[in-house]
Amino acid sequence: MKKWMKTALPLFLVCVLVLTACGGQKGNNGAAGEGGNQAAQGDSGGEGLKKLKVGMVTDLGSVNDKSFNQSAWEALQQLQKDHGFDVKYLEPKTDGDVVPSLNQFVKAGYDLTWATAFTLADAVKQLSEENPDAKFGIVDSDLVLPNVAAVSFKEQEGAFLVGVIAGLTTKTQKIGFVGGMDIPVIKRFEAGFREGIKAVNPDAKLIVNYIGLFNRVDMGKSAASTMYNDGADIIFHAAGLSGNGVFNEATERNSSGGKVWVIGVDKDQSLTFGDEVTLTSMIKKVDEAVYQVSKSLAEGSFPGGKVTLMGLKEKGVDIAPTSSKNVPADVLARVEEYREKIISGEIVVPEK
Repeated sequence: MKKWMKTALPLFLVCVLVLTACGGQKGNNGAAGEGGNQAAQGDSGGEGLKKLKVGMVTDLGSVNDKSFNQSAWEALQQLQKDHGFDVKYLEPKTDGDVVPSLNQFVKAGYDLTWATAFTLADAVKQLSEENPDAKFGIVDSDLVLPNVAAVSFKEQEGAFLVGVIAGLTTKTQKIGFVGGMDIPVIKRFEAGFREGIKAVNPDAKLIVNYIGLFNRVDMGKSAASTMYNDGADIIFHAAGLSGNGVFNEATERNSSGGKVWVIGVDKDQSLTFGDEVTLTSMIKKVDEAVYQVSKSLAEGSFPGGKVTLMGLKEKGVDIAPTSSKNVPADVLARVEEYREKIISGEIVVPEK
């Protein structure tokens, strides 16, 4: 796992309540797809932490999306390894599966149930109000309820940095952005990327396409094909599993003698798709947030009733540490200049 395993976020150091782990039978609602499970076989961490039962419900993508669902699941797997947590995930296949999937963990007495996306907020709100003694965590949401720990990110700040890289790297002066859905969290990616490009290369044109879904690799590939045909030589995606299609299209073009780039999202996607096609990635540390919120509950605290906001200053977003493989040193130096200006408040990156 990453270095964040050694770092605790000070935002979560509040002592309140220790929950008792409950029984683990499945609930009666089985509408969700088959989930993954790992029993508590790891060591307790030597700190006397409660071995909690933590469930996770993905968006309509896959837990192996090479993006935020996978990051969240890796965090829970690490908690199982470090502290003996019993962890499981479910993958809803339709919108109608979301509430039953979340409710399955609630009815089974799980100590904490995670929803990994903004699109699950209505379901979390409904179930949290119906089950005030249950605890929920949600990523990419500003939901404020006493039993919900919401984590949101300043995606625009990390996207600004990769926008600087794209603006200083493009040779065609055309750059693409593929969004999964036209929702606030993805608009923050677009806004930051646009402003980063504009800061260093105001003559570059940004081509934007929202495909409407996070789980359609074919649609991501089609959108990328159109953008590359229109002259874009770099595409930044914020499209979850659909973004894999952007990488597929770029890889095919490069293998046929072309040279185009993709900027990955959420995780260091060069580790999956290779350095030959990945210019850089904008890291969103969903894994760190999920790990720390879950661990805080076992420690006797829970950041419910508020939104924990993570940007560059809080080390919640960044560029991938492997960026130096394809990004020249002088470009990375410009990135660092803008990073400091954002952290200091000299530059405030818009959200839309």
